[in-house]
Amino acid sequence: MRAAAKVSRHDVGGSKINWKPGVNLSDWSSHETFYVGDGLYFGYEKHRFNVLEVNETNYENCIDTGFIKNITGGAGRDVFILTQAKTYYFLSSGGYCFGGLKVSVNVLQQLPPTPPPTSPSSGASSSASPTSVVLLMLVSLITYLY
Repeated sequence: MRAAAKVSRHDVGGSKINWKPGVNLSDWSSHETFYVGDGLYFGYEKHRFNVLEVNETNYENCIDTGFIKNITGGAGRDVFILTQAKTYYFLSSGGYCFGGLKVSVNVLQQLPPTPPPTSPSSGASSSASPTSVVLLMLVSLITYLY
């Protein structure tokens, strides 16, 4: 996980125009880490393809009816913001899904921001209490790991 407030844009398929058959979108997705607040950028030929958010059953069976949301904006350059920690499913209609034009992304929750370390007040003693030393070490360790 990463600290909150840092968001990323993910170019679906790994480049700006990669929402098309013949791209291994499952492999691409498995090498990415997605967090709440990140955006998915779908770049495609606007006269051939579209982007539909669907449920897992429709995704597995390439069913393009009864979709959750049509995120196609018409220009072939669409961004979808990931608003929940869950798995999202996307496909293209018109039979292109059967050619592999679909992707699922597992979205993780971001960590809350780490509070800044507090400085001792001007009247406080210069020696730190054992509790504050342990707390400072814990915050440093968490910051180092993430």
